[in-house]
Parts: sequence; C-alpha cells; structure tokens
Amino acid sequence: MPEIISDKVNEYATSFSEPTDNLLKEIEHFTLNNHAHSNMLSGPLQGKFLEMFSKIIKPQYILEIGTFMGYSALCLAKGLLPGGHLHTLELRDEDATIAQNYFAKSSHTNQIILHRGNALEIIPQLNITWDLVFIDADKTNYINYYELTLPQLKKGGIILADNVLFHGEVLEDKITGKNAVAINAFNEHVAKDERVQQVILTVRDGLMMVIKK
Repeated sequence: MPEIISDKVNEYATSFSEPTDNLLKEIEHFTLNNHAHSNMLSGPLQGKFLEMFSKIIKPQYILEIGTFMGYSALCLAKGLLPGGHLHTLELRDEDATIAQNYFAKSSHTNQIILHRGNALEIIPQLNITWDLVFIDADKTNYINYYELTLPQLKKGGIILADNVLFHGEVLEDKITGKNAVAINAFNEHVAKDERVQQVILTVRDGLMMVIKK
C-alpha cells in the first residue's frame, strides 16, 4: 500500500497551524487512548481545515453523516451563523453517547442536534435545505448518502466527503478491498455528475469538495 502523506509532513503542517482548543485536545487524547478505531478521528490538521472552511462559508444548516467522537462536528459548528444548527448522525450508540457528552461541554451545544440510527432512514426525514454536508460514515454507502443529500443541498452548497483516497488503496492497479472499491466507485460517480463541480484535496486521507451547480 503506497504512502499518501508522510507522518513528517503531517507533523510539520500541524506545527505551523493554529492549535486546537482544549475540548478538541481532550477528545483527541481520549480517542487515541481508548478507542479501537482511533484512526477515524479527523485530528488537528483536518479539524482546523473544517473549522476555517465552515467559518468562510458561514452555513446556516450543516449535515454531518458519521459523528464518531464528535470532533469534526465541533470543528464545523464553529462556523455556524447565529441561530444555525448542525445535525449529526451516528449509528453506533456508544459513540453517540460519548459525542453527546462532549457536545454538552461546548459553547455550541444548543446548535448541535445528534440523531442516533441509520442515516439512510434519518436523512429523508430531515426537511432541511443544507448549506454544507460532511460525509464520513460507512464507505459502501457513500453514493447513497450523496444521492440522498444532493437534492436537499442549496444551489452553491457544498458536500465534503472524507477518506476519498482510502489509505492509498484506490491507487492500486487492481482495487480489491470492499471499502476501497466503494470509494473508487463514489469518486467515479461524482466525477461523471454534471450537476456538480468537484476537486479532491490531498489532506490527510483525501477530502473531496463538491459544489452544487
């Protein structure tokens, strides 16, 4: 498996980026020391990008698919307009409970709404026009999440999809892993979609930015 971005590059970039706040540091420390899938955490560099990106576009309504420990939700919430809300969806009840406890410690706690359950069932029930969507859940459903949310995205609205390089597995001559195959199919699906513009950023594990025309 090829190396995408070296640890040294990530460490260097992080060292010259604005530090995260104490709550995010607490989440990072807890996750790295206690969660079997700590590699799923966005982390300081991507988290700071999400925060600043959200502050640039000043969204009223954000949808996050895949809450995990709540790290990325807290980063994205920092750009919300007053009165705006972030809806975040998590299938795993244990992770949702941990995330909710961290949300309660945040100054944005009243702007973050956590939904527990299957995103494919919850998304159609949310009658909201989204300014920003962040997809970071099970890779085999990326196309489904995309197709469910794009009609609800405002014109000029943005979808961010995480892990679109999937640890470099999408670069293999023959892609074999289930998740890598799904991610590559998603990348091809978006690239052929004339309703949007898209670009893949080589941040962390690959971040695709999609703008609805």
